[in-house]
Amino acid sequence: MIRDLCDGRLEGAEIGSTEITFIPEKIKGGVHTADTKTAGSVCLLMQASMPCVLFAAAPSELCLKGGTNAEMAPQIDYTVLVFKPIIEKFGFKFNCDIKMRGYYPKGGGEVIVQMSPVKQLNPINLTDRGSVTKIYGRAFVAGVLPFKVAKDMVAAAVRCIRKEIRDLYVSIQPVQEPKDQAFGNGNGIIIIAETSTGCLFAGSSLGKRGVNADKVGIEAAEMLLANLRHGGTVDEYLQDQLIVFMALANGVSRIKTGPVTLHTQTAIHFAEQLAKAKFTVKKSEDEEDASKDTYIIECQGIGMTNPNI
Repeated sequence: MIRDLCDGRLEGAEIGSTEITFIPEKIKGGVHTADTKTAGSVCLLMQASMPCVLFAAAPSELCLKGGTNAEMAPQIDYTVLVFKPIIEKFGFKFNCDIKMRGYYPKGGGEVIVQMSPVKQLNPINLTDRGSVTKIYGRAFVAGVLPFKVAKDMVAAAVRCIRKEIRDLYVSIQPVQEPKDQAFGNGNGIIIIAETSTGCLFAGSSLGKRGVNADKVGIEAAEMLLANLRHGGTVDEYLQDQLIVFMALANGVSRIKTGPVTLHTQTAIHFAEQLAKAKFTVKKSEDEEDASKDTYIIECQGIGMTNPNI
């Protein structure tokens, strides 16, 4: 898809290959389809293509097919509810229309992403966490799974959160995905915490055969609670997804995080190598973070400019 977006040449991109050669040309945008033909994540396809289409000559419409709620990748609900509002702080908007949900192992999901190019990206400053003001989410079942599974995930998650956060109403909706909007069977949950300064954190989990619903709900709740303990402004899964945009932005970006993940270290390494952006990672010096594992990731972005605008 990236090759097609920018009229590039790509060699060695087949299964079993250990090396690829990619030579991009001008990024033109337009209408493109990428089909994993498996439950491969549509969210990861979106992650790879987004920085490209922002600097294209024309608007893009990407039809992405595969898994929407798959392991080892953001769930589409995370992409829409957490990634999207934060990434739009870089000064662009995108539209994501979920046509069909797809799960492991069948896939069959489809989302349409529409995006217009920008001249430049604005830097972001996410260093003020604020206090948690609401907790909400959705627990879904699709296909043959009974609705009771969704309700059980919700009940277990709420019980788990209540142990630590007593003064906030927790609103997690149980959802039966409509038959015409979900392919195959699946269940899962995402729980989001929003703060007074607009920070968003999430915990999520997917059901697997033989794992009871309570365990899925508790896993998501515990993930959310862990992400609220470290004092950062982004959760452990958003931090690495911001790095490429920080590197391309025009000016200094700062984000406050919990422990810096290996994904983030890798993203920083390649952003410095490829884009010549400069990153620093320092322990947060704020008093309220003294007892916590909290860091400030700062980046001097390269001020990438779209030559087409």
